[in-house]
Amino acid sequence: MKQQVNRKLRRFSKCLAVLPMAAAGLALAPLQAFAQSPTPIGVDVADGPTYADLATLSNAADLVIRAKIRRQTALEPERAPGLAAGFARLYIEAQTVALIAGRSAVGQNIAYLVDVPLDAKAKVPKLKNREMVLFADTVPGRAAEVQLVGPGAQLAYTPALEERLRPILTEVYAADTPPRITGISDALAVPGTLAGESETQIFLATEDRSPVSITILRRPGQQVQWGVSWGEIIDSFARPPAPDTLRWYRLACALPPELPSNANLAREPAARRLAAGDYAFVIAALGPCERRITRAP
Repeated sequence: MKQQVNRKLRRFSKCLAVLPMAAAGLALAPLQAFAQSPTPIGVDVADGPTYADLATLSNAADLVIRAKIRRQTALEPERAPGLAAGFARLYIEAQTVALIAGRSAVGQNIAYLVDVPLDAKAKVPKLKNREMVLFADTVPGRAAEVQLVGPGAQLAYTPALEERLRPILTEVYAADTPPRITGISDALAVPGTLAGESETQIFLATEDRSPVSITILRRPGQQVQWGVSWGEIIDSFARPPAPDTLRWYRLACALPPELPSNANLAREPAARRLAAGDYAFVIAALGPCERRITRAP
């Protein structure tokens, strides 16, 4: 049995080593978005991943799998380059319980590598028969092997975790899923004819170049109104995104904390201050992008 596992390990390692650069880049690039320490196995969901964590993992993965671990094998340190202190690298063989979401099929039996923290006695935790949620990509040419998208991409399965994931994945896989925000293109504040009246438009850059804009309206004696238009037409009745939705995540977790000076098209100092202030108002209204197991790219 041990010889059989070692043969699988050698084949698995060889497969990862000879991946074409383009394919390897697709598999490894998301690692930059994840913390170096994975979530401790079995951590309570309430103290574990935030909405932003789950959205980041869901966006990065081609497959979200519910799997039951059948066998684990700890790799010797010399076969685990880059392993952090206090962790073990495991070769896992697991049974697919369900494909929660995916852009491709997955086999009944899968294998993958994962780094897990050692327990209080510096021992490797026993994961056999534990159910996990895996955020993974396929390995080209190896239907029975998957590659986790980051160090925190194996989470202990609970019904509560799956319930939190379902609406996120529904939005990620929807035809009208909001585009990924990559920055700010332009911002312009225009004072109105009345004192205290103004309108600020902030145009965002997106990964697929689809238009997204934020409008902030100020009227004397009224609360500041703002909203987001996800398309060509700037909707004066647009509203802010609801918290813990993919649209909220796209903004709160991608926008810079301050309006870049070179994006501010206003010439007059007062108008430039207004644009910067309105942008700060939007950032405060969105609230923080809280993360526990991932980090911004």
